[in-house]
Amino acid sequence: MAAHPVASAGRPGPLAGIRVVELASEHAAFAGKLLADLGADVVLVEPPGGHHTRGYAPFVDDVVDAEGSLWWWHYQTSKRGVVVDLDAADGRAAFRHLAATADIVLEGEPPGRLAALGVDHEDLRGVHPGLVWVSVTPFGRTSPRRDEPMTDLTLLAGAGPVNLSGYDDHSLPPVRGGGNQGWHTASLWAANAALVAVLERETSGLGQHVDVSMHAAVNVTTEVGSYEYLVAGAVLQRQTGRHANDEPTTPSQHQAADGKYVHIGFTQGTPAQLHAITDWLDELGLRERLAEAFWLDIGLERGGVHFSELGQDVEATAVFGAVRDALELVVARLPAREFFLGAADRGLSVGVVMAADEVLVDPHFVERGFPVTVEHPGLGRSVTYPGAPFRMHATPWRIARPAPRLGEHDAEVLLD
Repeated sequence: MAAHPVASAGRPGPLAGIRVVELASEHAAFAGKLLADLGADVVLVEPPGGHHTRGYAPFVDDVVDAEGSLWWWHYQTSKRGVVVDLDAADGRAAFRHLAATADIVLEGEPPGRLAALGVDHEDLRGVHPGLVWVSVTPFGRTSPRRDEPMTDLTLLAGAGPVNLSGYDDHSLPPVRGGGNQGWHTASLWAANAALVAVLERETSGLGQHVDVSMHAAVNVTTEVGSYEYLVAGAVLQRQTGRHANDEPTTPSQHQAADGKYVHIGFTQGTPAQLHAITDWLDELGLRERLAEAFWLDIGLERGGVHFSELGQDVEATAVFGAVRDALELVVARLPAREFFLGAADRGLSVGVVMAADEVLVDPHFVERGFPVTVEHPGLGRSVTYPGAPFRMHATPWRIARPAPRLGEHDAEVLLD
């Protein structure tokens, strides 16, 4: 198993040279983290006493400490931190100075708050026309619902994903995606839009105000769910481990021999895949238990089957059914990980359902560099963090430093 890569190693990221001034918030914290870990100089602005998310549990070593919130640690990596009191005249002056040095201002403040203080985008664009300003609010700044309160839970529920997530058994309640998915989704849109605006500025010389509605950002993740309801009048039904649909589809999650679950809902229809499945059945002595095994042979005689034929061609649909039944037999015989590795060796697409703590030690994720080691000088030891949410071979990503302590960079930033 490969050692965890050290977060501070590596060359500058692709966003080196871009400065972001971020007003600390829950809404946009992940956007700031994405930009910072990709090399942008993100200056995180907190109010006196620190942002309230420093109080979010859990805490390192279970000791309640504003410098030890794991929530705070995760979302504020690679950022520099300063304390600025926007409610005071000198604080607003300091913020204006910071914004004048920035390429991007990122904020999740309640609509109207910054305008009331005289430090909003409209107040600063005259002296800094190239500034890209990104607002991340529940419903967008100009929406009639702009002042409605929300949480990550109500955001996911109101925008649609919760209604589409759950189990085949509809006596069970819907399921909310964990890990602040609503905020993350909005932050992804915010980070992407900010970078598009920076690119556009190279042509026009002008910045833009990017107004991100968290509700709208989350709603588009329902894929066809909202479209089917609004256009076709169809109400999609929750299904276990697969997309919601107006009609039930074939179950794809199955329990392996060790009690864990795997996902086999990917289409496997190429000649190589059909050969691999039939050979696997023979190796395990299971072919005689599959009454529909002859359909695998028919699939091979056809030269394979394609996903587009599913439900359209009777023979192709029967072949896919035999593939599913064959894999179910193999799943029931093998432990989940052995099944997963065996499928990978044979060129078959399957998945394993893992808990979060299993991901950080799983050999596959370790080999891909997902867990990274971050040195914490103040703690006297290193800590394992989740790494990049995506991997691009030509775009270096790293955690340059742990989350800033309160006011840690006041001198080097505010006196700059």
